[in-house]
Order: sequence, then structure tokens, then C-alpha cells
Amino acid sequence: MTSRAEKLQSLGQSVWLDFIRRDHLLSGEFDRLVRDEGVVGVTSNPTIFQLAIAESEDYGRAVAQHAGGGLSGPALFEALAVDDIQLACDKLRAVAERTRGLDGRVSIEVSPRLAHDTAGTIAEARRLHRTVARDNLYVKVPATADGLPAIAALIADGICVNVTLIFSLARYAQVMDAYLRGLEQRAAAGQPLEGVFSLASVFVSRVDSKVDKAIDGRVAALAAGAPERAELESLGGKAAVANARLAYARFRREFSSPRFLALHVKRANLQRPLWASTSTKNPAYPDTLYVDELIGPDTVNTMPPQTLAAFNDHGTVESRIGRDLDRAEHLFRRLPELGVPLPTLIDQLEPEGVAAFAKSYDALLETLESRRAQLAAR
Repeated sequence: MTSRAEKLQSLGQSVWLDFIRRDHLLSGEFDRLVRDEGVVGVTSNPTIFQLAIAESEDYGRAVAQHAGGGLSGPALFEALAVDDIQLACDKLRAVAERTRGLDGRVSIEVSPRLAHDTAGTIAEARRLHRTVARDNLYVKVPATADGLPAIAALIADGICVNVTLIFSLARYAQVMDAYLRGLEQRAAAGQPLEGVFSLASVFVSRVDSKVDKAIDGRVAALAAGAPERAELESLGGKAAVANARLAYARFRREFSSPRFLALHVKRANLQRPLWASTSTKNPAYPDTLYVDELIGPDTVNTMPPQTLAAFNDHGTVESRIGRDLDRAEHLFRRLPELGVPLPTLIDQLEPEGVAAFAKSYDALLETLESRRAQLAAR
């Protein structure tokens, strides 16, 4: 029986797994998800690795091996991560070949400590690209102001980039521009474009978490009979999908523009939007909300295992990404009028996201140092 996630391919959407763990790759469970559940790619980030390494015993032997070879700190983490990424890339090679490089890819992220260091990001991305040495790799670079020129430089190098931590529509426009600038630089140097792929990872559920909290605060501040209360309450849980749909509309405009078409005749690829952070944080919302509402052509949805399982059990396979654009535009106008500064709130999510990944990264290094010290004391 064809899974719901597999059926999404006929609607132009690819399903990736937002999860990586050593035992999951070795046990056969990952192979099952690829074979039976529609998974055609993998994303990782510092938080995913922190949970995998700190909360499991999967890495004990690998930590001992690499630490015994003299590795510690970031180098020890990188060795563990690279092992997992290479294994996942190898398992997805057939998918990459079948889709001609569109899918079958795995993402590894540059250190979150480099989020505001353009030169450092470029150097680390190039090094990771060489170290992993798999042609179905994506290097993840955050969409910070300092990340944008790094994205353009890496695309010009021919390195495939997954741009992460995109929240605002304004920043998303800059990400698409950075991708196109990189392609233009590469074309001007006489280099081929057809092998260069990129994703733009737009984060979803965190928008609702942030905006819903502000809506609740505004409702609490209003008098019991104030007419705005009911309207505000009706807008909870709507901002994230609206933001993603507006981002998709901008993607469609940008990649049908004369600027991109001039590159497309040279075999340039679209920079597909990837919906990230798609698990539902609020238990009052449907657990497949951020999958069901964001299905459409030329997109990727990366899901943690529990969201993938929920969608394959009871998700709705229907293209909805282009719906209700007028309502989405109205939401972005109306919430500020009601005292909820939507653009400001969304802008706050980028530095918060960078800080959260940096915190996970630092916690991971502490865990590895503790384990390395324990091994050395034996």
C-alpha cells in the first residue's frame, strides 16, 4: 500500500526526516522509512544531535574510538556527526540517483557559533563539504545577515546549501537573492549550474508559539466586553500557516521572474522552500496541521518521526499551499491593528533560533567532554 507521504510526491512535495541517530540508521528502521513511508531526505541540526548523543547509548563505542585517537570538543562532535551523515548519504544514494539529485540528500549544519561570522561560515562549509565527501550532501547555513554573503559564495563554489532559520518574509526575499547572486557569479565564471541545488528552510510552528503567546497577552489586557477579544481569539494558530503561504507566493513570483529564467535556460535549479519545525507544539491543534496545510508543488516538508507517523496514519493528501492568500495578507495587516506586532515578533525568532542552537551545541560539547573524561579515567 502506498503511504500518504509517498502520495505527496505526485503533488510535488518531498518528505524528509528531521531526525538522525546512529542506532536508527543501523537498525533497519531508517531503511524502512525510505522503503515504505515516503522519506527521501534527512535534515539535522545541533539540537537533533544533542538529543541523539546525550540521551542514548548509541555513541559509546564511537566516542571511545575517536577520543582514543586524540579528538575532543568540536572535533570529537564533528567526527561523530560526519560518520552519521556519511552513512545516511550512502543509504539515500539510490534516491539521489533516481531523482537526479533533487532528493536523496542529507544536511549537516555549520557550527552555530559561526552564525555571525561570514568568513568562518564559508571556511567551515567548504571543509565540511570536503570532509563528508558525498555528492548528495547539503551544508546548512543560517539565514542571518552575515550568513547571506556566505550563501552566495558557497553557491558560486558549487556547494549545495540548505539555508536554515528563515522566519520573516523580508529575510526570505534576501535568501532567494543570495541564491540567485551565487548562481549569477557561477554562470559568469563559466561554471555549470545544473548540479547546484539549494533549499530555503522556512520555520513554521515556532511562529505560532510566539504569536499565540502575544495574542493571549493582548486578550488578557482587554476589558471583558471588548469587541476585539473574540476576533483576537479567532486568530490563534493562524500566523504560521499564513506566513508560510505568503513565503510560497513570493517563491513562485521570484522563480518565474526574468532574473531566474535567464539562469534557468542555463539549467539552474529552483531553490525549493522547505517547511521546517513542523511538529505541532500546541496540543489543541491537529498534530498534522503544518503538513496538511502546506502541501504544494516544488516544496519539501521535513518531519520528526512522530509527525511523519501521524501524517501517514491520518493526514490529508491535498494541495493547499495556495489557498487563502487574501486571508493571510489580512492577518498580517489586522494583528498589528489589534495590538499584536506580528512583523516584530517574527523578527525576534531568528536570534532566538540561533541562541537555541548554540545552547544545544554547547550542551552537547559538555556531554562529550564528560564522557571523554570518564573514558580517560578508566
